[in-house]
Parts: sequence; structure tokens; C-alpha cells
Amino acid sequence: MKIKYIVYTLIVLVLAYLIYKRVQGESKADSAAGGGKASNKGPSGTLQAIVVKSQKFNNAISVSGSVEANEQVSLKSEISGLVREIYFKEGTVVSKGATLVKIDDRELKAQLAQAVTKEKLAFEVERRASKLLEAEAISQEEYDNALAELKSLQAQSQLIKAQLSKTEIRAPFSGRIGLRSISVGAYITPTTDIANLVSVNPVKIDFSIPEKYANRVKVGSKFDFTVAGNNKSMEAVVYAIEPSINVNTRTLLLRARADNASGNLLPGTFANVKLPLESIENAILVPTEAIVPVLKGKQVFVYENGKAVAKDVDTDIRTDKDVLITSGLNAGDTVIISGLMSLRADQEVKVKVVKQ
Repeated sequence: MKIKYIVYTLIVLVLAYLIYKRVQGESKADSAAGGGKASNKGPSGTLQAIVVKSQKFNNAISVSGSVEANEQVSLKSEISGLVREIYFKEGTVVSKGATLVKIDDRELKAQLAQAVTKEKLAFEVERRASKLLEAEAISQEEYDNALAELKSLQAQSQLIKAQLSKTEIRAPFSGRIGLRSISVGAYITPTTDIANLVSVNPVKIDFSIPEKYANRVKVGSKFDFTVAGNNKSMEAVVYAIEPSINVNTRTLLLRARADNASGNLLPGTFANVKLPLESIENAILVPTEAIVPVLKGKQVFVYENGKAVAKDVDTDIRTDKDVLITSGLNAGDTVIISGLMSLRADQEVKVKVVKQ
């Protein structure tokens, strides 16, 4: 009988213990649920935030360009013939109009002498015919024939003189002449390359920008650029803009001019162009990570009275790390920049202001 009472007693104690544990568990769950509804606590830990300040914003884009010669030409002869003289040294500076190459002109000079002789004779014939016409000794037709012969010979002399002038190849502009590809005694034709003549002060900078920036650049805009192998920043000024967009690349071609008195800028060199688009006073900028995309636009969370308040904002230009805010924020607002994935509007939060 005692064993039976002991067993009953144990069973009662076990049941009582289980009921106690069950009640305790429900009590904790209710307490937790009640606390959540009452406190509306935010993400655990301290969130980072910044104080928005108005500042001057200089918007700029970086694009690739190319250094080009101000003037460049491949020297060729207009006529065929033997090279008699070469008056330039490779790699030197030559002046506009300087004689660079002389082609054999002996045959043309002989033709000119013959033409001049005939021209003088025709001039005398025309002069005598004019006097005879005044004396009515010859007809008007005979005089016209003499005059026509004179003009024909004069034109022939002018043609030979023009051919003679082509035997001297002159520099069309001042610049530095390159390596020659001919020698004295060589027979050249109009297709023969003689040398390259390049004017490199100033130089041109050609570059293209995306079409969305086309209306933000104008003639006279200044910008800085660097070239490969030289980190020194140099300045150039836009002086010409292509009047249409390239439909294949959707870009706009611009051309600028830069001083090159030192001669360090070589045509064909790669250029890194940093082109300023506009300058905005009292601009509001926030880090890119502070922007939260929403169904109707974009939002940021602002810390106010211990809570995270969601504010709709309008944005414009985006840089590598910041976004320009056009409306929705004011200088002095504290914008939360961390923990945004788990953040909800009007949650109680703790923030730590960090420097931008």
C-alpha cells in the first residue's frame, strides 16, 4: 500500500511541475509580446548618421581624349621629277614659306625661255597689226588673229611659270618637320611621301561626352587634363563643338585648344579629361547609401526626437559617392546612413553623428 501511495505522489508532483513550466512559458511570451507593442524599439545598436550641410558643388565628368596637332600635313610634290636639293634637317623647326625641297627644273626653264621668245614676237606682231588697222591697211579679222596668238602665248608662259613654281616645295605653315623618306637624286611623283610637317603649339584636345551632358557644355568652357606618363594638370579651352550627336556612340564630340610652348605634348597622346559641367551654390549632398528606393520615388531617414522619420526626396546628379538632393532636405538635418535595411518609419533609434 505504501508503494502505491508513493507512486501516486510522484505522478502528482510530475504533473504539477509540468503545469508550472507551461504557465511560466506563456507568461514570458505574453510579457514579450506586450513589451513589443508598447516600446516600438528600432534596430539593435547605434546607427551612424551625418548632419547635412549646404556646400558649393562643382559637377564634373571624367572622359578620355586624344592630343592632336594644331596643323599637320604629309608633304608631297605636285609634279614628278628628280630631287636636286633638300634644304631641311629632320626634326627641326621650319618657318612658313621656307623652301624645303627643289625638283629639277631645267626642262621647264628651257620651255619658258622658248615661250617668252614667242610671246615677244607675238607682241611685236600685234603692235604692228594695231597700227595697220588704224591705217585701214588690214582687216579687223587679221588684227584679231594676231591678238589671239599673243594671248595664247602669254597664257602658255603663265602655265610654264606655274609649273616652275611647283618645283619648289615650301612649308605651308610654321612647324616641326619629321623624318624624310626621300634623298637627293630620287625620282618622286605626286604620290610620294616626303615628310610630315606638324604644328604643335598650341595643340588640340579631342574628346566626346555622353549626350545627356550636351546642353551643359559651351564654347569657352575651361577644363583640366593630364596625359599618359605625366601627372601634371594642364588647362584647355573648348573652342568648337560638333553640331550633332554621333548616333552610333550617343556622344557629342568637342575640340579644345591647349598651350604647348614647351613642346611636351605630342600628337596622338592619350589624355584624361576632367570636364566641369556646372557649379551649384548651397547644394545639399548625401552619401549614396543614404538613399532608399521606394515605390513612388526615393526616401531618406532623418533622426528627429529619438525616432527615424522617413522623408521623400528628389535627386539629380550622382557622383562616385554622393547624390545631389534638390528637395526634401534642409541644411542641419541629421540623415541616417547605416542599418537602413531593417529600419522602419517612426522607430526609436540611437545614432552617432560621424564626419563626412
